[in-house]
Amino acid sequence: MANIPADLSYTEEHEYVRKARDGTVEIGITDYAQGELGDVVYIELPKVGAKFAKHDVFGTIEAVKAVSELFSPIAGEVVSVNERLDKEPALVNTDPYGTGWMIKVRPDDPAEIDRLMTSDAYGKQIGQ
Repeated sequence: MANIPADLSYTEEHEYVRKARDGTVEIGITDYAQGELGDVVYIELPKVGAKFAKHDVFGTIEAVKAVSELFSPIAGEVVSVNERLDKEPALVNTDPYGTGWMIKVRPDDPAEIDRLMTSDAYGKQIGQ
């Protein structure tokens, strides 16, 4: 059974969004997604300053089983990238909601976050 924290927002593509006090958001993939992918061996992330529209591809994640695109849950500008993932991509497997976060974004429209799925809705999507 996947871990689905109630304080996060979710997408159908299995990304999560965590609001920070400074108005930015942290984005990563869910526990369910990392479990489906298997052992993560490489992650390609954007540079700080990159801008994305909602649903734009912001990177790729490579596991032993597959390569998948990462989709931006909201529109905004990347303000930080988790550099640890360059050398330790398995952090996505061991701690997807903590040290395995991928990017921090300054949202163009913070209200977009409220239109994402709740933990209950995401749980139903993945059959929990």
